[in-house]
Amino acid sequence: MDATPRPARLAAGVISAGRVGSVLGAALTRAGHAVSAVSAVGAASLRRADALLPDVPVLPPPDVAAGADLVLLAVPDDELPGLVRGLVATGSLRAGQIVVHVSGAQGVAALAPAAEVGALCLALHPAMTFTGRPEDVDRVRACTFGVTAADGDDIAWSVGEALVVEIGAEAVRVPESARPLYHAALTHGANHLMTLVADCAEALRGAGVANPERVLAPLLGAALDNALRHGDRALTGPVARGDTGTVAKHLAVLADRAPGTLDAYRALARRTADRAESAGLLPADRATDVRTTLDED
Repeated sequence: MDATPRPARLAAGVISAGRVGSVLGAALTRAGHAVSAVSAVGAASLRRADALLPDVPVLPPPDVAAGADLVLLAVPDDELPGLVRGLVATGSLRAGQIVVHVSGAQGVAALAPAAEVGALCLALHPAMTFTGRPEDVDRVRACTFGVTAADGDDIAWSVGEALVVEIGAEAVRVPESARPLYHAALTHGANHLMTLVADCAEALRGAGVANPERVLAPLLGAALDNALRHGDRALTGPVARGDTGTVAKHLAVLADRAPGTLDAYRALARRTADRAESAGLLPADRATDVRTTLDED
């Protein structure tokens, strides 16, 4: 007979059915919990709720929170403090509840009013980009969650890690004080990568390449894999080689054909030169030549 302890079944209330909240609600359901209610405003949110949380009642946020053991707050960062204050003011949050938000930039300080009434408070941020589609529920299993609880609250830390493990993901502890840097790093990597890729695809179209995604996919996939495996030692290209003639040609053609990309190219090339020099790939004199080239109009 299997003697493995089973997690307690929780009634989870999801506020709201955005791209993240609807997916995490579905992930909690798959883990054996029950989503008791969800809030949704707008046609897109209602469609997500219907697709990912079928047959779950759609209620106002205070009613969602009042009927839940686990309250999942999946609202934009700037709305979070006011929402928590409002739920406390209406008596919707109480001692013994688990109150979780999924904001990357904020820690548990944003949940202070809930903690004051006795709720166990957690920040659980999935390091993943979401579309709100059903396939995201599977992607959750492959991602890492940044877990933050109050300093010294071992029970809260353990509960947060257990919730993440239950849905099949990996937990990493992020102290409250490190939360802004943690989120800045993820934003710089994920969001700016998407901008970079879009700029590259646009420039390729300008060069007459009909399907730039087919050209970029293997190249960028290999570059990402090499960067994660080998770090700065994997740097290649004209900047890492100190090939200033090629860099100068790039600057000229971008200024003429893709001026919106020029400043980003300069900034990233400077950063690449710094990293290549620090890694011992680019001699100091060539690094200086690269920087001088990048600074020329």
